[in-house]
Amino acid sequence: MTTYTEGVAEVTDADFGTEVLEAGLPVLVKFTAEWCGPCRQLKPVLGAIAAEESARLRIVEIDVDRNPETTVRYGVLATPTLMVFRAGEPVKSFVGARPKRRLLEELEDVLA
Repeated sequence: MTTYTEGVAEVTDADFGTEVLEAGLPVLVKFTAEWCGPCRQLKPVLGAIAAEESARLRIVEIDVDRNPETTVRYGVLATPTLMVFRAGEPVKSFVGARPKRRLLEELEDVLA
């Protein structure tokens, strides 16, 4: 079951394939954890981008503690890790919270 928080869907190991890898739009995945402070800082930033860019980009998050299979598959070692998937493949990845303007700059080529 997919749950939504501020325009950002939560995915799991079970539905990562259909929700992310088979998505029509590019998907920004936030690998997160409940105990991660920078992850919480990033939540409103991603919520705002999700609302503004919903026609060009889908944003989801996955909890690394509850979904170890996907976390290990993509070699995620730190939270928050942001990974952009296009046509089922990871095309871009960065680690750490950042302000909205900088994140949008880093996503320019994905949103073009």
